[in-house]
Amino acid sequence: MLKNIFSKTAGINILILFFILILSLFYFYPQLEGKVLQQSDITHFKGMAKELQDYRNETGEEAIWTNTLFSGMPGYMISVLYPGNVANNIHHWLRKMFHPAAMLLLYMLGFFILLLSLKINRWLSLAGAIAFGFSSYFLIIIGAGHNTKAYAIGYLPIVIAGVLMVFRGKRIPGTVLFSLALSLELLANHFQITYYGLLLIVLFGIFEFIYAIKEKALAPFFKSALYLFTGAVLAIGMNFSRLYTTYEYSKETIRGPSELTSDNTNKTSGLNKDYVVQWSYGIDETMTLLIPNFKGGASQISAGIDSESYKALQQKGVQNPRQAVNSIIMYHGDQPGTSGPVYLGAIIVFLFVLGLFIVKGRYKWWLLSATIISIVLSWGGNIMWLTSFLLDHLPMYNKFRTPSMSLVIAQIAMPLLGFIALNNILTGEIAKKEALNGLKWAAIITGGLSLLFAVLPGIAGDFNSQYDLRLQLPDWLIESAITDRKAALSSDAFRSFLFIALAVGALYMWHLKKIKTNLFIAVLGLLILVDLWAVDKRYLNNDNFVSKREATNPFPEMPVDKAILQDTDLSYRVLPLQNTFQDARTSYYHKNVGGYHAAKMRRYQEIIENHLMPEMQQMVKGLQSGSQPDSIFSQLPVINMLNSRYIIYDLNQAPIRNPMALGNAWFVNSFELVENADEEIAALKGFSPASKAIVDTRFSEFVEGKTFTKDMEGNIELTEYQPNYLKYSTKATTEQLTVFSEVYYDKGWEAFIDGEIVPHFRVNYILRALTLPAGEHTLEFKFEPKSYFIGNKISMASSIVLLLLILGFSFTEIKKTIAKGTGIEKSN
Repeated sequence: MLKNIFSKTAGINILILFFILILSLFYFYPQLEGKVLQQSDITHFKGMAKELQDYRNETGEEAIWTNTLFSGMPGYMISVLYPGNVANNIHHWLRKMFHPAAMLLLYMLGFFILLLSLKINRWLSLAGAIAFGFSSYFLIIIGAGHNTKAYAIGYLPIVIAGVLMVFRGKRIPGTVLFSLALSLELLANHFQITYYGLLLIVLFGIFEFIYAIKEKALAPFFKSALYLFTGAVLAIGMNFSRLYTTYEYSKETIRGPSELTSDNTNKTSGLNKDYVVQWSYGIDETMTLLIPNFKGGASQISAGIDSESYKALQQKGVQNPRQAVNSIIMYHGDQPGTSGPVYLGAIIVFLFVLGLFIVKGRYKWWLLSATIISIVLSWGGNIMWLTSFLLDHLPMYNKFRTPSMSLVIAQIAMPLLGFIALNNILTGEIAKKEALNGLKWAAIITGGLSLLFAVLPGIAGDFNSQYDLRLQLPDWLIESAITDRKAALSSDAFRSFLFIALAVGALYMWHLKKIKTNLFIAVLGLLILVDLWAVDKRYLNNDNFVSKREATNPFPEMPVDKAILQDTDLSYRVLPLQNTFQDARTSYYHKNVGGYHAAKMRRYQEIIENHLMPEMQQMVKGLQSGSQPDSIFSQLPVINMLNSRYIIYDLNQAPIRNPMALGNAWFVNSFELVENADEEIAALKGFSPASKAIVDTRFSEFVEGKTFTKDMEGNIELTEYQPNYLKYSTKATTEQLTVFSEVYYDKGWEAFIDGEIVPHFRVNYILRALTLPAGEHTLEFKFEPKSYFIGNKISMASSIVLLLLILGFSFTEIKKTIAKGTGIEKSN
C-alpha cells in the first residue's frame, strides 16, 4: 500500500526537485559563504521601508503609513504585511530558506510543473525548466533587486499549469493548483507581470473557445471556465486586503488620472504616455532573443582592454587608457539604459521555430500569437501609433510602464512550444519525414540567421550609440567603438550558430538511433545550461555579492545625518538636493521631502514638477551666489509649507537650516477659493502659506462665509508622533483655520478633537486642514483604513475555504490510492 502512495514516480520527482535546488544554490554559491547579493532596488527598499519595519519590530503591528518619503504616503506598496492570507507562510518560507537562490529555484520548479501538466517526459521537463529558469532577463532582474517581479514570474507558470489541467479534464486538481498558485502570484505583488500572465491566459481562452465552437464542445468549455472562475474568486479573496488597498490607493497615484488639463495629448487615465514608453525594446533589438550581444549587451559594459578602442587610445597617447576605455559603452540599442539583453537561448529559439513547423492545433496558434503580441508590445514607443491606441483603449494597460517587460510572455510561450515540439518528436507523435523537414527548416532559419550576422555583422545597422554623443567622443574613437561593437555581435552570432548546430546534430543522432532518448535529453539540457549560464554570468556573478556587514548597513551615517539627528523635535522634514526624487538614502534616517518609489501620489508628483523642482533650482542659485538664507527661503512657499527644516547640500558638511519652515501645523488668517486643480496649483506660486490657504471649491462648505483671525497668542503643538498617529495640543481664543504640513489622503486618515471625529479637508493642493474651535483641545489624526482591516477578514475567510478544499481533495486522493492498493493486494 505504501508503495502506491510513495511511488517510484514521486521519488524521481523529488530527486529532480533536489537537483533543481542544488543547481540554484550552485549558481548563487557565494550566499553559502555567508555573503549577500547586493541589489540596487533592495538597497532603495531598505531606505523606503525602514520606518515601517521599525514600527513593526517595536509594536508587532502595521503602521500602514510612512512619513519618510514624499512627505508621507501609504505603505501598501512598500512594506505592509497582510496576515489574512495563509499563502504568506509558503512565500515567507521559500524566501527565508533559500533567498536569493529561491527565485531561480522557483523559475525552474514552476516551468517544470507547467511541462508536467502537459504530460511531457519528466527529464525533458527538467531540461525545459533549466531553459526557462536561466533565461538571461530572469537572472538580470534578480541582480537589479526586482524581487517582486522575479517571484511573480516564478509563480506564473504554475498558474498556467492549473489552467491547462482544468481544460484537459482534471478540473478539481487543476482548480486547486490554479487557485493556490494565483494566490501566490498576487501575493508576489507585481501586478504588471500578473497582467501579462492574464493576457496569456485570456489568449488561451480565446483559442479554446474557437476550438470548442468548431468541435461543438461549448458545454465542457464553460464548465472548465466556471471552475477557473471559482478558483480565481478564492485567490482574489485570499489577497483581498492587498488588492483592495492597492486599487484604492492607485487612483491617487501617478497611475491614476490627473485633474490638470495641460498636455492632454500625452495623458491617459493612468500614466503619461511618454513616461510609459521610456524603456521600449528596439525593433531590431528583438534579435537579442537569439544573439545576446546583438546590441552590445548592457549599458554598464565597456569595451575593455582587449578592444580596438583601447588600442586607439594608446596610439593617440591618451593618458590612463585603462580608465578612458570605460567611457566606451558597448550598448547601442534604443533604450535609455539596460542591465542586459533578453536572451532566451539560441537552442530555445531553434526549438520554437521547430515547433512552428511540426506542432498542430490550438497550442501552436496560442503560443505563436502570444509570442507575436509580446514582441510587438515590447516595441512601445517605436510603434507609437499602436501603443497610443492601446494605452487609450486596452483596459489597465496604461497603469504600467516599461513596454520591454512584455517579453516575459514570449519567454514563457517560446520555450513552451519548443518543448511541446520536442516531446512530440521523442514520443513518435510526429512522422519522421515531417520531423526531419521541420528540423531542416528550423536549422536553416535560426542557424542561417546566426551565421549571416557572424559573417556580415555590418548589416545589423550603424552601431552608433547614444552614449557616443552624450560623452562627445571624437570621431576616431567612435570608429574604434563601432569596430568593437561589430566584433561583439559577430562573436555572439557565431556562438549562437555553434549551439544550434550542436543541438541539431544531437537531435539528428537521436533520429538515426545513434544515441538513446535519455542521453539525448541529457546532452540537450547540458548544452542549454552551458549556453545560458555563460551569458547570465556576464550580468550576475560573484562580483555582485558583498559581505553581510556591508549589506546590513546600506547607508552609512554621514556627518550631515549626525548633525540633523541632534535635533530631537518630534517631526520635521529634510530636503536633499542630490537625486532628490530618485534615491531613498535620506529616507533611511529622516522624514524626506523626496524619495524613491514608482507609485508616488499623483498630486505630489505634480507639486514636484510645478513647484518643488523650480524652487530647488532657485534655492541652489541663491546658495551659490552667497545670498542670505532669509532672502533665499522666503521665496520658496512650497518647500516651506512642507516643513523642510534642513537642506542636505553636501553629505560631508553640516546641513543648511531653513528658517522659514512652517512647522507641523499653523494658523492662517485668510483663504482663497479656487475652481479647479489648474487654479489651485497655479495659486501656490508666490503665495504666503504662513497666512493664507488655497481651498478647492469642493471643500468650500468648511470655510465659506467664515472670517478667520489668526490668534497670535494661540498655539498648536505636536506632542506625540507615530507614523500612523499624530497628537497635538491646541489653544486658541477664536475658531482657527489650521493647516498641517501633512499630506492629505482621505482613504484612512481621520481627525479627532477631544475624542470626537471631525471633518478635515484638503488645502494647498496636497496638505490637510481643519477648522479648530476656540479653547484648549487635544487633536488627533489616526490612519485606520477600513479597506485594510476589513480586507484582512475577507482574506482569512477565503484562505480557510481554500485550505478546506485542499485538505478535502488530498484526503480523497489518498483514499483512492489506498483503495487501489488494497484492491491489488486482494487480487494477488
